[in-house]
Amino acid sequence: MKTLSLMGGLAYNNAMRKRVIPFAYATSLYEVELVFFAKLGIKTLLLDLDNTLAPYTEAVPSEKTKALIDGFKKAGLLPIVTSNNRGGRVKTFCDALGIECACLMAKPFSFKIRRLLKDKGLSPEETMLIGDQIETDVKAGNGAHVRVLLTEPLDTSHEPFTTVINRIFDRPTRKRLRKKGLLKPWREFL
Repeated sequence: MKTLSLMGGLAYNNAMRKRVIPFAYATSLYEVELVFFAKLGIKTLLLDLDNTLAPYTEAVPSEKTKALIDGFKKAGLLPIVTSNNRGGRVKTFCDALGIECACLMAKPFSFKIRRLLKDKGLSPEETMLIGDQIETDVKAGNGAHVRVLLTEPLDTSHEPFTTVINRIFDRPTRKRLRKKGLLKPWREFL
């Protein structure tokens, strides 16, 4: 009987471990070349806003962010911001970029991402979620069966308390993933 519970525990631990492993890693979304997405057949980008696309303190998109989104659009990619935040700042930010957004996404849970994909008729195989947190973005993306690109946070100096707590768990997980060679640089896929 103990063997069964041990085996069940091992299966659970392996499943939980797989849930925190991103498909690829980049220091910043801004360094990733468009050919990366093309080579993988990606057509939709689910972008985390805070500390992935822009720092928390950035109320309106910078010229750098506008150029990035314009590049995505010109390459035929559909960028959609998927944020755990309420609508105000997120909607204003996305309206300025001319892109859609989905707020209160409840990441790390994946049901809202799955619903978004279904409602818009988007293929999980052609979708990539991009975010800076393992505890929210990576877990949600993996749970929705989309590839995840993990980035480093753009600026951690003005983060809300919940994100600060997430970073406490994030740092040792990233360290373990790096040590085991499980943070694969995006350039390896070119």
